[in-house]
Amino acid sequence: MQRLRLGSSPIPLYSLLAVALVAAVMPFAKVLGGIYNVWNLKPEYSHGIIIPVLSAVLIWRQREELRRLPFTGSWFGLLLIAGGLALRLVGELTTLETLQHYAFLLVIYGLVLTLTGPVIFRRLWMPLLILVFAIPLPSVFNNALSLQLQLLSSQLGVGVIRAAGISVLLEGNVIDLGTYQLEVAEACSGLRYLLPLMTLAFIVAYLFRGPMWKRIVIFLSSIPITVAMNSLRIGLIGITVDRWGTSMAEGALHDFEGWVVFMFSTGALVLTAVGLTRVGGSRTKWSEAFNFGPVSAPSPAAAPERAQWVPKSFIAAAVLILVGAAADVAMPAPQLITPARAGFDEFPNKFGEWVGQREQLQSIYLDALQLDDYVLANYVRPDGHSVNFFSAYYRQQDADRHVHSPHDCIPGGGWEIQTFGQSPFPAGHAGETFPANRAVIQLGSNRAVVYYWFQVRGRRFTNEYVMKWYLFWDALTRHRTDGALVRLVAPLAPGAREADVDSRMMQFGTLVEAQLSRYIPD
Repeated sequence: MQRLRLGSSPIPLYSLLAVALVAAVMPFAKVLGGIYNVWNLKPEYSHGIIIPVLSAVLIWRQREELRRLPFTGSWFGLLLIAGGLALRLVGELTTLETLQHYAFLLVIYGLVLTLTGPVIFRRLWMPLLILVFAIPLPSVFNNALSLQLQLLSSQLGVGVIRAAGISVLLEGNVIDLGTYQLEVAEACSGLRYLLPLMTLAFIVAYLFRGPMWKRIVIFLSSIPITVAMNSLRIGLIGITVDRWGTSMAEGALHDFEGWVVFMFSTGALVLTAVGLTRVGGSRTKWSEAFNFGPVSAPSPAAAPERAQWVPKSFIAAAVLILVGAAADVAMPAPQLITPARAGFDEFPNKFGEWVGQREQLQSIYLDALQLDDYVLANYVRPDGHSVNFFSAYYRQQDADRHVHSPHDCIPGGGWEIQTFGQSPFPAGHAGETFPANRAVIQLGSNRAVVYYWFQVRGRRFTNEYVMKWYLFWDALTRHRTDGALVRLVAPLAPGAREADVDSRMMQFGTLVEAQLSRYIPD
């Protein structure tokens, strides 16, 4: 085993790396705990728990070659570590967990670079890059990708059903077979196949002996393979449900079908790689196309071990991380200002001719949102038209307690977002408007129009990431992180015009906006 020398004593290389990794984990213990929970709670990320092991195995297989190379270190790695620690702070202040996830990777990459140097790092960057697949996608991107996969898989699945001679109607992501209706839910979008298959494709491409363009094709092929296999699964479920009833789409059989689809997807990926060995000028036998063995032959048994000095850049990196961890523990929590406000228990139950009926959130939602105050009420006009109003207020926001975007929560409730964009909304004063998010959503045969925005410290935002930037800035300059979500929902009855629903919501919104500053302080 390669040894590095610190003072007069040689130190096993991997022992030193292990100590460094423990030091790197210290400032990110809470962040890594959140990632671990995602691996356990979300099936599409359940493969994440084995990715660090795979990365270590891919590095270990190069151990003989690494023994022959000098560990020169690199001071550039300190910049990566400093950037990672700074990004973690930004992520914590803005409640963006994704920033903290990638900050941890920057610290790991910086540690390796400060120890090994650029020559060895270039040999390890692919095994290190695979760690990216263990990081959950940002929720806004995850939900958008899941929605698009739902719609695409539904359309292709319906094509399979029609090819079998079955009459079927597709409405959004609901497949109407006449006797039965099947909803292509988020769990059936294919995302839980795509992410693990992309990880597997990355490893296959890394081990593939061939030109770079073939490796890229192998990796990208995981996308159409996933879509095709998932659509075929949806189509076959529709066919079997039409023949034998909804039991074919429920329970253990449904889960077993998912495993079968993934195994077939894996087989298709391998066949793609094997097929590429016979394409182009660099043809080879498929048995020789994959580099599963060690990268280089073992060193002769009699070869003497070389002890190298620990790079000063690595010592500096370890000190920097330890200082960062100590500062995180010792630094007192910032003293944030909580402005005075009226509680939502005083929120009016009547706005003009609109009369409200208060509703209560279920405990499961309260536990998830962790809000400080809220109002949820259904306001009805004498003509029967209604608008549901909801606002969640947070006195202080951090990585655990922060405003949740309806764009993430709507698909989680089974609703499909049919259209989404921004539209002017009345600001409560004559002629004044501000941009608000507007969506038309559907669940089965039920449709609704949704308006929402983030109202924080005298500003209104439609983009949660812009809002989180100001959360960071206001925490530094104003010592405030309070804020709220404001959301209005109105049913869109069959045959009703969206413009008419919009008009009613604008009329109600004008009345509400004139009162909101009492409950959501500027």
